Amino acid sequence: MFEGLQFAELLPYVAVGLVAQIVDGALGMAFGVISSTLLVSVIGVPPATASAGVHLVECATTGVSGISHALHRNVNWKLFWRLLIPGILGGVTGAYLLTSIDASVTRPFVMAYLSGVGVYLLWRGLRYPPHREREPKIIEPLGLAGGFLDAAGGGGWGPVVTSNLLVQGGTPRTTIGTVNSVEFFLTVSISITFLIGIGTRGFGPDFWHPVLGLLIGGVVAAPFGAMIAKRVPTKTLLVLVGVVLTATSLFSIYRFFTA
Repeated sequence: MFEGLQFAELLPYVAVGLVAQIVDGALGMAFGVISSTLLVSVIGVPPATASAGVHLVECATTGVSGISHALHRNVNWKLFWRLLIPGILGGVTGAYLLTSIDASVTRPFVMAYLSGVGVYLLWRGLRYPPHREREPKIIEPLGLAGGFLDAAGGGGWGPVVTSNLLVQGGTPRTTIGTVNSVEFFLTVSISITFLIGIGTRGFGPDFWHPVLGLLIGGVVAAPFGAMIAKRVPTKTLLVLVGVVLTATSLFSIYRFFTA
């Protein structure tokens, strides 16, 4: 599997893993989007295999990130339990369907929606604080949709769930920490479903090499995202989430129409 592998070959993927996980840990989104884009567009891995690989990496990165957020008291445990079961159900369903059909047709519509949410969050961040923060009301349906889109699109749990909870008025620090913590259990469930559905076909050296690099970079960076989320002011977090979400969504739309 790794015969003749030179560490220099892993360095670009290690760098991507570092950046993607720091962004994901601090802002609650983007690891799946960045990593999936790399595997599908640059490496040419099929969407189902790419999503499986990203989720295998995230089994480690989200575990470390979740523990770090819990240690920094960034987790709202009531919100955690309300997201957990719906998220797993949605993720398992999305993974099962992706092993049978190509979900790429729906991706530009999802990205257009997310870019709209990103613009709203950017506007809200620039005007923060116009209103008092409040407890989100719509949670379980959001977890179900976020889990499904994460598995079907190779990434989306953070952008869908974190952004919507922030739009509803959730506190950025605990929202980001909670969503990241739930993501570990979601990722494990999705990975098991993918492995059952597609087995090991397509998992050649061209797949495992970038996955190993992403894993190394992601695990090293995971603890730092929680530290950033705890220390960066709410206004700054909202603006950063808006910028990242809008930029990644618009880029995905551009790639779809220019492919």
